[in-house]
Amino acid sequence: MQSTLPTTLTAAPTAAFQDTLAGKAALVVAATGFLAICAHVSIPLFFTPVPLSLITFGVLLVGLTLGPVAGFSAMVLYLAEGAAGMPVFSPQGPGGLAQLLGPTAGYLFSYPLAAATAGALVRTAGSQRVRFASACFAGAVASLFFFVMGATWLAHFLHLTPTATMYSAVLPFLPGEVIKVAAAAGIVSAVRLPRRS
Repeated sequence: MQSTLPTTLTAAPTAAFQDTLAGKAALVVAATGFLAICAHVSIPLFFTPVPLSLITFGVLLVGLTLGPVAGFSAMVLYLAEGAAGMPVFSPQGPGGLAQLLGPTAGYLFSYPLAAATAGALVRTAGSQRVRFASACFAGAVASLFFFVMGATWLAHFLHLTPTATMYSAVLPFLPGEVIKVAAAAGIVSAVRLPRRS
């Protein structure tokens, strides 16, 4: 007996796993695990409550890789996990909701915006192969959120002068951020990315 199904139904291509809702959700959850690992690679500094860590590298890499929507979603889920008491934040802070209200809160709340910005800027290239320069530009623009929001909140929280804020929240972290942007851009430009959302 011959099938009566229209050929458009039988010949429909199967979607890649990362393009399905379940696939996107799995990538977002996996990204929060990666972010937690990056946050735990952390070194305290004696002159500031802000530690050196790999978390901003993780935020940039997730945003560049997953795109604006999934990158933003991963950051919001990461913050929710931390607020719920899961050990995903840097061990240099109090953890839980207290960390979202402490001196590094500005940095933490910058993550969704930074990831979405990095993902949106690199997505404008329109291809699955991202150029290093484009990824560096996207990462550098996204990093502005870390410094502007982080420094502004730290200055308010600790009542710092503009000069003290620069020395506590910006200048010590600039060389490392340049390396992190370049590393994230290098990784993203070296691999063929899945279609980003």
